[in-house]
Amino acid sequence: MSQFATFRVGERLFGLDILGVREIIRVFNITAVPRADTHIRGLINLRGQIVTILDLSVRLGHEPAPIRDSSHIVILKHAANTIQVNGHSQGGTSDLMGLLVDAIGDVVEAEAALAEAPPANLTDAEERFLSGVLKTDAGLLVLLNVQELLSSG
Repeated sequence: MSQFATFRVGERLFGLDILGVREIIRVFNITAVPRADTHIRGLINLRGQIVTILDLSVRLGHEPAPIRDSSHIVILKHAANTIQVNGHSQGGTSDLMGLLVDAIGDVVEAEAALAEAPPANLTDAEERFLSGVLKTDAGLLVLLNVQELLSSG
């Protein structure tokens, strides 16, 4: 049995293996980065560490997420090259990444091996970043492919 941290982007419920989540924080003072890719919302200073914030809504091919009281940032344990400026990566493999999401859900237990393939009616962007769908008591849980999500392509 695996545990998944869940969150909402729009009407969809997404999940990440809880072992890949460092912490979840409220949104505060995101500093925009000039000429960064559109899915990079900006940077925050989290207890002395710079964290690149990725707008999950934009990364999935939708409009930028408005910041609301329910908005949160999911700080990932994974590290990746972060910002693309004029086609060149800025930053290194130790950079922390966070996902801007609309709302936080619960921790859900489910059998990861029972995940089904994502539906065929997804956009190209969504298909690339999704790894599967699980049926849970909370509803359909869409699993994200973190490595692909954080890739700079």
